[in-house]
Parts: sequence; C-alpha cells; structure tokens
Amino acid sequence: MRKHALPGEPAGRIVVFQERSIRRTWHNEEWWFAIVDVVAVLTDSVQPEGYVKDLRRRDKELAKGWGQIATPLRVETEGGVQRVNCANTEGLFRIIQSIPSPKAEPFKRWLAQVGYERVKEIENPELASARARELYQSKGYPKDWIEKRLRSIAVRGELTDEWKARGVEEGKEYAILTAEIARATFGVTPGAHRRLKSLDKVKTGNNLRDHMTDLELIFTMLGEASTTEIARRKDAQGFDENRGAAREGGAVAGNARKDLEARSGKPVVSRANYLALESSATPAPPEVGSPAKIAKGKPKGGKGAK
Repeated sequence: MRKHALPGEPAGRIVVFQERSIRRTWHNEEWWFAIVDVVAVLTDSVQPEGYVKDLRRRDKELAKGWGQIATPLRVETEGGVQRVNCANTEGLFRIIQSIPSPKAEPFKRWLAQVGYERVKEIENPELASARARELYQSKGYPKDWIEKRLRSIAVRGELTDEWKARGVEEGKEYAILTAEIARATFGVTPGAHRRLKSLDKVKTGNNLRDHMTDLELIFTMLGEASTTEIARRKDAQGFDENRGAAREGGAVAGNARKDLEARSGKPVVSRANYLALESSATPAPPEVGSPAKIAKGKPKGGKGAK
C-alpha cells in the first residue's frame, strides 16, 4: 500500500512544533528533518546555519560523527527544491544533546510522537486519510470537495507508484510528466494555472490542487488515471516512454473537458481558489462545494470561472 502525501505536504513536507515550521522528508522508510529548522526552533537563533557550525566546532565527537548524522536530502526552500542537511530521529537526539535549551525535552517527546504516528499510518493507511480529512475540515473545506481531494491523492499515488516501478526518477522527471498531463488536460501548465488562481501572489507554498474546483479535481484524476492505464497497457519504460503515456492520458481528459465545455458553455479551468480559508483563523465550514461560493460568491481574482 502506498504511503500517500498529505495536504500541505508535497515534496517537502512541513510539521509544526510550538508554532514553528520544521521541514521533513520521507527517506529510507523514516522521517528525516531539516537540521537547521530544528536548531532554529530549539535556540531561537536567527542564523541557525552558523549555530550548527559552532556546534560542530565545540563538540568534537559530534563533528567526528557528522557524516553519519547529516544526510543531504531534497526539501522545499524559498529558492525551490534543494538539498538540505537532514537527520532522522536518532540523529536529532544526538544533536539535541549538544544544545542547551529548555525546549529540548518537550521537543524529544514531540519528535517521538511524530515518528510513532507515521509508523501507525504505514500499518493502517486509513489513519493517514483520516488525518488528512480532519485537516481539510478544520480549514473549512466542503465535505464533498474533501472526498474528491482525498480520492485524487489516491489516484496520484497509484500513478507515482507506476512511475517508480517503470524507471522514472522522482523529482524533476515526476514534475515534467505531471506538467505534461496537466497541459494536455487543461490547456495550461501548472504554473499558468497557479497564476490564474492568484496563488503566485502569496508566499505560503499553496498546493494548486488544494485550490481546485470539483470539476478541476475530477479532470485531474481522469488525466492521471488514464496515464496509469496507458502506461500499463503499453508497458512504458523509462522517462521518454512514460512521457508519451502522460501526453496520451492527459489528452483523454483534455478531450472530455472540451466536450463538456462545448455542451455546458462554461470553461472548466477556473480563477476560483480557497485563499479565503487559508487566511481565516477560524473558518466556518461552508454549505456548498465550490471555492467561489466560499469567497462570498466571488472567487478571489475574478468574477467567475474563466
């Protein structure tokens, strides 16, 4: 069973300790955390990179074993996905030993709990879905939309499992294939789609799919599910063959979208977003399932779907 990404946790995933964000990534069947983020939380240092250097200089034993503790892994940064030194739970416990901080013990307990929750989710994937559902509900997303979003995560997981088995490299190649499907499905790239929804104007790393309308999610699923089936049918191997499958799968969804638009007289690609929920501290769950209705009848950035 695949370990699906949770909302707000694409490639570089984020958890929160005492209102401070810590980036993490899943590697070798366990969580690895960005060391500078942990140091920043424990020390309140405005220059955690420098603090880490001082730490290694002061603690000779830590410096000696640093190569076994710190591993450069791909996580989200302000400049995009980059390799950042990360440590697993055991490695962080060793680093924490060298940091005099009143937050150390609470952080250790929190870290153990975070790891435990992930292990339980692997044993029972329904727990991950339940946690994702609770998160979306807490933000005020409509129930019908939440179910579609969770289903889209499962469809996406099945596709990426297929890519992995067929020799596609995670990271850049996944992103290129995803863009191929999206372009063929919607007639716009993911970047253009984000700009249409005004997601490029905020600095919160909003996941495009968390701002899609019901129809946009449905066509996204159709494109990715079609790609999975075509890749299997053609036994696509490697990046180039799977790129062809991605274009074909996206075209299936794109043709269906064009047919619907011709019959309904309305475009599927929408300016609507859920930014109103992101900026609201205590959002009230809406009654209906479209971003436009949540934003008092007008989606942010325009009068309607265009």
